[in-house]
This record gives sequence, structure tokens and C-alpha cells, in this order.
Amino acid sequence: MSHLLFTLVSGLSIALILGFIVQKIKLSPIVGYLIAGILVSPYSPGVVADINITREFAEIGIILLMFGVGLHFKLTDLIAVKKIAVYGASLQIIIGSVITACFVHFLGWSWSAGLIFGFSIVVSSTVVLTRVLGDNRLLHTPTGHAAIGWLIMEDLLTIIVLVLVPIFFDKNNAGGNLFWTFSVTILKLIFLIIFALVVGQKVIPIILRYIAKTGNRELFTLAVLVIALGIAVGAAELFGASMALGAFLAGMVVGQSDFSARATSEALPISDVFAVLFFVSVGMLFDITTFVSSWKLILIVFGIVVLVNPVIATFIVLFLKEPFKKAIHIAVALGQIGEFTFILVSLLISYNLIPQEVYNAVIFVSIVTITLNAVIYRYIDPALRFLQKKGILKTNYTIDDEIEEITKEVRHVIIVGYGPVGRTIANILLKEKINVIILELNIDTVRKIKKSKIEGLYVIHGDASQREILISAGIKTAEAFVISTPVAPAKDIIEMVKSLNSRVKILINTNYLEHAKNFRKDPDLVVCSEEGSVALALSRIILKTFGTTSIEEEMTKIYEELI
Repeated sequence: MSHLLFTLVSGLSIALILGFIVQKIKLSPIVGYLIAGILVSPYSPGVVADINITREFAEIGIILLMFGVGLHFKLTDLIAVKKIAVYGASLQIIIGSVITACFVHFLGWSWSAGLIFGFSIVVSSTVVLTRVLGDNRLLHTPTGHAAIGWLIMEDLLTIIVLVLVPIFFDKNNAGGNLFWTFSVTILKLIFLIIFALVVGQKVIPIILRYIAKTGNRELFTLAVLVIALGIAVGAAELFGASMALGAFLAGMVVGQSDFSARATSEALPISDVFAVLFFVSVGMLFDITTFVSSWKLILIVFGIVVLVNPVIATFIVLFLKEPFKKAIHIAVALGQIGEFTFILVSLLISYNLIPQEVYNAVIFVSIVTITLNAVIYRYIDPALRFLQKKGILKTNYTIDDEIEEITKEVRHVIIVGYGPVGRTIANILLKEKINVIILELNIDTVRKIKKSKIEGLYVIHGDASQREILISAGIKTAEAFVISTPVAPAKDIIEMVKSLNSRVKILINTNYLEHAKNFRKDPDLVVCSEEGSVALALSRIILKTFGTTSIEEEMTKIYEELI
């Protein structure tokens, strides 16, 4: 069997088994992938995979990983939480990097190496954070959006560092060539960004459109991969930029096109496989024999990631006048390291800025922090509730002070969704001077509502099935709760609403009569079906045409028969 095939099969097989095991105990699969790399590494007995081949696969994994980041990157998402994300992430990275540099300076490191190494270990894993928030049903809440925005900002700053490190630390750029090299590189980057975002936005969607018209799924998947890999390699060969930056820009272009969802569903699963090999390759570099000699560095990295980083994040969020509960959630979520740390550390080692043993410290801390993060995050709310009950701490669920004041009043209604139905209901209620709070997931719609500044109309960006969102909207004092959009997960929302306020009147809009029948089994719900409403409206017109009397009684009878 060839080395390539053996490496591929052994690496993925062991990663699958260990990933499945750690998933079952509710930890991040990344932990399993890293351990798989350790098991097949030259430094451990048993199966030994070819580390050079794995590194080649890992390069593809990095490209596709960055393509995925770009694919999901939306400027609107960052703008929506710009205050906490931009300022928060920037301050956290600066403060954390300086503190790290101070610690490693006592180990004999230069200040420049310490600062960049500090940067590499204070950036958290987007993959892990998304998973942790999703598992705790906080991904589509203001806290989740702020945390994701924070990570997006970290990703952007990381990409900039990935570009700048070769400029300042390549030996060929020493002396008087540094300024010239820096200037030329910046110009090349500007041209690359213009080419990718301007030319790419016009050309790539056309290519994907023609491919999509063939109806061949394999061709479309292949086209997306060729675009990702092609632009990444082109960025390195033609513009002197990193392949990671090229892949990120390619992802942004595809993500802003009409093919974003399809590219995510069809092409990204392939990138996930190579991303697994990236983590396996990182694990293969862990040399357990040097563990004892690296204990000082391990303690420093662990302390920065688990203690210093979360504490800095907490104070920054509080300084930005956000609720204490949100500060704790964001801080704990950032207490881990992942993919970008490995990319940065490997780059620093390649330029001999930091010793090879750093990899061992980073891998060990990564495994421990990713494992702990998933466990600790589950106990944040119980811990806060316990402290609150004891009077030690007063937590705050509010997001918007103005909404908090409104929800103290009895006469307010919560509406899920601001489509045609939700908008019409809101307009009618507002005319009667009844306050309306909209729960909406579409950030563009949220911004439009806020910009309109309609008196009595308020909006929260978040998932209506989430406890924190419902409490923020004042569910405990709401008179009515309306699910105006039929695409909302009504069952989950209703369960959560009833657990928070059993007295509130719940009204549901659903597309189909069959769904309406199921909801009508609950006597506390008021259900309207679009199919039934259309049928009733048309029947009323026909009955009027025939001059039938007692139309309303007939309508009521027909409606009851329908649902």
C-alpha cells in the first residue's frame, strides 16, 4: 500500500473513531482529531503515518478552512455588533499579547517574538465557539451574535498578521529592502482584494451560474473547489500573498453570491475532511518526550488562555456597558484555542521566531482547553443563578434599556417575524397605542425597523425559541404572543413561551390546514391557517354573490369543520 493511501486511511479512520467517542461524551470532535494525530505520530508506538504527506493534506485543509470562514463572513453581521466585536476583540488581542510577551520574556524570548506568539494564543477557535454556542442554544441570541462577531474580528486581524509576518521576518527583506518590500506587498494585496472582490464578484457568479444550469451536482462541487484552490494558489504565485488570504477572499465572493447556501451544503463537507487532516497533522507534531522540559511554557500558555484571556474579555465587555451575564458568556466562550493558533504558530516556527517545543505546549493546552470549555460553559447559567439566589450577584438579561422599560408595562405584544403578516398586525396594534416588540432573525430587517424609529415599535435580533431572547422581549408581562411566520419552529417556541408565562395568549399563523389541526389540539392556542383563510375569504364572496343569509354563522361552521 502506498504511503499516501495508508496515511489517508489510517489518519481519517482513527480520527473518525476518536471524534465519535468524544462527541458521545459531549466534547468537541477537534479533541479526538488531535489525539488521533498523536497516536499516528512518529513519537508514539503503533501505527505511524507519513508526516510529510499529512502536512500536504493539511495545507489543503487550511485553504478550505479559510474558504469556509470567508463563505460565512458577512460584513452586515460584523456591523450589527461592531461596538462590542471591533473594540472588544482589538483590545483583548492587544492586552493579551502584551501580557504574554512579558511572561515569555523571562524565558529569554525577544519582545517581537513574544508579542506575535501572544497574538497567536489569544485568538480563539471559531469552530469550537460555534459548536459550544450551538450546543447551549445560544448561537442565535444577542450574546451569540456578539461572540461570533468578536471571532470574525479576530479572524480578520489574524489574516493581516499572516500577511505581515513574512514581510518583516523574511531574511531576504532585511535592511533597506524592508520598506520597499512592505510597500510592494501592500500594493499587491490591494490589487488582490480589488481583483477578488470586484472582478471576482462579476466573473465567479457567472461561472457558477453556467455550471448550475447543467444540473450536475458533481460539476458544481468541483467548480467551487477549483475556485477556492485556484484563487488561493493564484494569490500566492501572482500577488505574493498567503494562500489563506486568497482562500478567504474566494469564500467571501462566493458567500455574497446567490450560490452561498449551495456551496455551503455541497462543497464544504469536502473541506471538513481536509480540515480533519489539518488537526491530525498538528497532533502528529506533539512529542510527549519533551513534555517535561516544556512545563513552564505549558503553564504560561494555559494561564493566558484559561484565566487571563477570559478576565480581559469580561472587563472589556463590562467597560462597553454590556450586561454582566453577556460578559461572562463571551469570556468563557473565548477560553480556548484552535485552528488559527496552529496556523500562526507553525508560521512563526518556520521563520525560527519561536522554538519547535512551542508546538507541544500549544497542542497540549488546546486539547485541555477545548475539552474544559465545553464542560464549563454548561454550568455558567446554573452558577450565575446560584450566586444570584444567594444575593452575591445580580445578573441582567436585558439587551436594550428602552425595551426593558417597555416590558415593565402590561400592554405589550410580542410578534415573531416581521413579514407581511407580522407587519400588518404590528401596524394595527400600534394604531391602538399598544407597544409591539418584534423578534426577528434577519439582520437587515432589524436594522430597517430600528432606522424607522416608529413610536411603540421595538425589535430584538434573535431566535424566539431561546429563553434569553424571550425574557429580553418581556415575555413574563406580555399580553399576547404571535408567531406570524409559518417557517418559525413553532413547537419549540410554544414550549419555551409556556414555561416562562403560562397566562399569555399565543396565536399562530401556519401555512397548512394539517398543521393547524395538530396545533388546535392544544386548547390554549389560537391557530390560523393560510389555506383556511383563503378558502373562507373566497367562500364568503361566493355566498354573497348568491345572496345567502347568515353568512357569518356559515363561515364559523365551515371554519370549525376545516380545522
